Amino acid sequence: MRCPVCRSPDTRVLDKRDSADASTTRRRRQCGKCLHRFTTYERPDASTLMVVKSDQRRQEWNPDKLRRSLQVACTKRPISAETIERTVEQIEAELRSRDSSEVPSSVVGDLAMEKLRQLDQVAYMRFASVYLAFADICSFEEEVRCVIERAGVRATAQPLSEPSLRGGLPGGGEGRVKWPVEGDVGGGGRRASEVRAWSDRTAR
Repeated sequence: MRCPVCRSPDTRVLDKRDSADASTTRRRRQCGKCLHRFTTYERPDASTLMVVKSDQRRQEWNPDKLRRSLQVACTKRPISAETIERTVEQIEAELRSRDSSEVPSSVVGDLAMEKLRQLDQVAYMRFASVYLAFADICSFEEEVRCVIERAGVRATAQPLSEPSLRGGLPGGGEGRVKWPVEGDVGGGGRRASEVRAWSDRTAR
C-alpha cells in the first residue's frame, strides 16, 4: 500500500480493527519514509447497490459521499472519526440488507437523520437544515423545538438568535440557515408542511 502523501511503498500496519458486524476491516498505517499516518478499509466485493434520486436518475452507492456530509454536520462536535465511520457502515449494512439492489435517496437521508439524531442534536439540526430544505426560519425553529421536546427538555420561547441556540445553527448567527453539505445525500426539496409530519413520525 503506497503512502498517499509521498507515494512510497514502504508502509506498515500500526493497528487493525474489524467493524461491529465484521463486514469491514480497518487498518491504521504509517509511512516509513515521511511518517505520515493514514487509514485503509478492506471490504468484500458486494453486489452493486444503486441509489435512485428524486428525479429517477440512478447512481452507484458511494459511501464517501455520505461520509463527507456527516463530517460537515459533525464539525466541531464531540464525535470521533471512528464514530462517523461506524455510522456509515451501519447505514450501508441496512441498505444492503434490503431485498432490492436499488434504494431511494430519501431512504439514505432518513437513515442518516435517524443516526445523527441519536448521536448529537446539533449535528442532527445541521444535516436537517439542508436535507429537509426548510421553507423559512419558522419551520427551522419548529424542528428545533421538536428536538428539544424529544430530548425531554422543557421547550422555551427563546428566539433563535439567543446564545443558547445560536451556536447550534448552521452558519452560526441570527437565525441564518447556511450549511454547505456536499452532494445531494437525500430527497431534499421537501415542503415545510412535511417537516412536522416527519418529526411526529420519528418521535413515535
